[in-house]
Amino acid sequence: MRLGRVGAGLVAALAWVVLGTAAPAAAVTVDWVFVGDPGNAADTPASNCYAASCGSVSHGYYISKYEVTNAQYAEFLNAKAATDPNGLYNGAMASSTHGGITRSGGPGSYSYAVKSGMASKPVNYVSFWDATRFTNWLGNGEGSGDTETGAYTLTPAAISANSVVRNLGAQVFLPSENEWYKAAYYDPIANLYYDYPAGTNVATICSSPTGVANHANCSAAAATLTGAGSYPGSASPNGTFDQGGNVDEWNEQVVSGPYRGHRGGSWSFGGGGAAALSAAVPGRYSPSVEGDFLGFRVAMIPEPSTGLLVAAGVATLAARRRRPPSVR
Repeated sequence: MRLGRVGAGLVAALAWVVLGTAAPAAAVTVDWVFVGDPGNAADTPASNCYAASCGSVSHGYYISKYEVTNAQYAEFLNAKAATDPNGLYNGAMASSTHGGITRSGGPGSYSYAVKSGMASKPVNYVSFWDATRFTNWLGNGEGSGDTETGAYTLTPAAISANSVVRNLGAQVFLPSENEWYKAAYYDPIANLYYDYPAGTNVATICSSPTGVANHANCSAAAATLTGAGSYPGSASPNGTFDQGGNVDEWNEQVVSGPYRGHRGGSWSFGGGGAAALSAAVPGRYSPSVEGDFLGFRVAMIPEPSTGLLVAAGVATLAARRRRPPSVR
């Protein structure tokens, strides 16, 4: 797996450089941003999250700058879904105008292609289990990498019980709710949380693509999904894009037994509008739910032996004004 850009700067030392080895070939390249300030204080009120210690994360980590795209997911399907026993593909990806991937051939020889104009748009019609299998595959080196082991051990019993948790030492995974929340709302320079993921306490404006700050694809303002980088003026304090709008994003959080967490709001009219983008609105779905409004992004912690977290040089983000503690 290759690492892409990290935040607004560049990684000073990649794992394979530190180890003196060549980077492995990879079909899927991910742009990562680094989220630091380990042990940051939790946000308030606690009801903003299903998870305890809302937004507090004890470790540094990387999170993908953009949502997983149709192009990336199609590579996964072509590598692992020639027969597709796990239902990684949803026919609505082809039949819906909002889906981005077609399938041809028959069982045992399925192949997948990205629709014209859809490559950089986020994949949708994916369940929580599809997302965990993608992260397992990505962490296992792509290609023939396993989908059932890795960050998550996926057995029929554990899936049925919704009891799957991240394995110790996992390197590539879905973000926990706190990891997702911190990347979206926490400013590590000013040591504060914002209400919206564009680094502001002012409600985000739902609009078609624009470079103007604090705009997003929500409330059907753009009529459909938009490609990565369509709102260049609306990055989070950590340098991610579209953590507000475009697609709701799965996270690891188990909620009330049968549900998994999601956050961020979506492009659709039924996506809750700008309010769904705020820090105060966690969400939950059955992990088997798939829809045109639902996708995911990935997170990563490299192996400690690489020294990558220590060696990574991350450009300093501009400090933002501290939010008064009583304002919410």
